[in-house]
Amino acid sequence: MRPRIGLSVRLMYPDPGRSVLASRTLHYAEDNMVQWVVAGGAAVFAIPAPRTAAADDWAAYADALDGLVLQGGADLAPQSYGETPLRPEWAGDPQRDAYELDLLRAFIAAGRPVLGICRGCQLINVSFGGTLYQDIAAQRPEAQTHRDDSRYEALHHRMTLEPASALAALYPGSGGGLINSIHHQGIKDLGRELEVEARSDPDGLVEAVRWQGASYVRGIQWHPELIPPGDSGLLSGDPLRADFLRAAARARA
Repeated sequence: MRPRIGLSVRLMYPDPGRSVLASRTLHYAEDNMVQWVVAGGAAVFAIPAPRTAAADDWAAYADALDGLVLQGGADLAPQSYGETPLRPEWAGDPQRDAYELDLLRAFIAAGRPVLGICRGCQLINVSFGGTLYQDIAAQRPEAQTHRDDSRYEALHHRMTLEPASALAALYPGSGGGLINSIHHQGIKDLGRELEVEARSDPDGLVEAVRWQGASYVRGIQWHPELIPPGDSGLLSGDPLRADFLRAAARARA
């Protein structure tokens, strides 16, 4: 059987300026993310964000599925890690934060593997008590550019793997590689029981983390789903996806 992978949804709220379903809240998944997981041989199930949900509701999803992918999207709300927004546009999405934090904790409690991508990596860090740079350019002005809307996934920089990490073992002999970069927020204070698996080069910002606990929980800051298949210039996401799906198969067993 194919691994059954849950995907957290992005949220789009009512907007009178929107031409489609302007008065409705929408739950959606980014197509590249769905296709990337499916291409690894998994079946993907979007997990809705109900207005009210009890712990048993989230536990039911974790019991029914073999793993969880937390996709990218809106900023995390600073209030989710004990801060206030430095600027109004960095207020984030507290509703989505609450939904995904509950979902993440349920999958961890069930021993199901979790892979967080971009926002998902940041959410994992916050769930373990870490904090974020609300804006890298403002709070780490010496850092290289990590987001350029005019270039989007065409913005690349180098990433260095921590030599003894489990992530480095997936890319033997590489030491790292070139990755895309589409984030203006990033990990500041590392969460409890998390280890850094990769850093951006040369500014040293955290690019990947892994939980040191009993089950598989990994976050990466870049977007492997946006790397064109066969693009040898960028670090392939195939070993990462295969490792996650192997963990999902073990969880099912």
